[in-house]
Amino acid sequence: MPRRFPTQVHQQVSRLLKAEYLQKTPVWYQAVLEFPPLPLPPKAPPARAQYDLPPAKRPFAEPARQSSKKTSPHKVAPESIHYVEDDIRRQFFRDHPFESFRPVSIVERGGVADEHPIQGKAWARLRQRGRNPSPDDAIKYAVTLFHHHDNITLSEAYARAVAQFRALRAEHQTATTFATMEADHLAGRAPGTWGPTEVEHAFAKEQKSLESWDRDPDMDEGSIAARKRWKMIAEKRATEPAENKWEAGKAYVRKRETGARPDYSLEAFRAQTVARAEATAEEAKAVQPPPRASF
Repeated sequence: MPRRFPTQVHQQVSRLLKAEYLQKTPVWYQAVLEFPPLPLPPKAPPARAQYDLPPAKRPFAEPARQSSKKTSPHKVAPESIHYVEDDIRRQFFRDHPFESFRPVSIVERGGVADEHPIQGKAWARLRQRGRNPSPDDAIKYAVTLFHHHDNITLSEAYARAVAQFRALRAEHQTATTFATMEADHLAGRAPGTWGPTEVEHAFAKEQKSLESWDRDPDMDEGSIAARKRWKMIAEKRATEPAENKWEAGKAYVRKRETGARPDYSLEAFRAQTVARAEATAEEAKAVQPPPRASF
């Protein structure tokens, strides 16, 4: 029987007797029914911890956690470094996003390149640094106009630099286009002058390989093997010597019956070699076509 409260023992026994689980009534059962035990005094619920209570029912608020690090009232920090070139560069690539996709060589030479001789007020036009300026040339030109030329604001200097940059780029693109057309027309895409690119060469090889698949059905393996210069196919001779004819081993059996022994001497081997060479020479003379008549 499981453990029960003392005030509920008689109730549990009553249920067991009713279910006929207990065959005999306990001696104390009738006395307990007449004088039931007193109920237990009410018990206060256990006190909950402070962290388990809702915020509104907490007796006092938790103190705020203070960091161990003490912050200084006067924070020392370096001043921000600002250059005009950064603003111009940011605006330039915002207006010309595709200029960032142009390939630029970043290989360092043996020494630092010298500055261009045209500097300061002498640099009045962007064309003075070349007909195909780079984005860095346009940015430097705008900075030069802003610093070394009087009464020119940064916006006006940027507008002038961008206008001249676009004009020079348009001239360069037009000249390149017409130079390509002229080379195609005059040179005819000759290999030494205006040959195919690597991509065109790869496509030509691929097309040649695809065309080799569409051959005539007559070009079978036999015809391909016949066209080879060196082939592992023995050609039948028109006039074979008697000693090379197949006799199904009759000559060997004949020599054995007569008692002849094979000769493996060096003189016999040389005689056989000379005989084979003479037979091959006579066969070549017989196959050789007659000489043509000369006029």
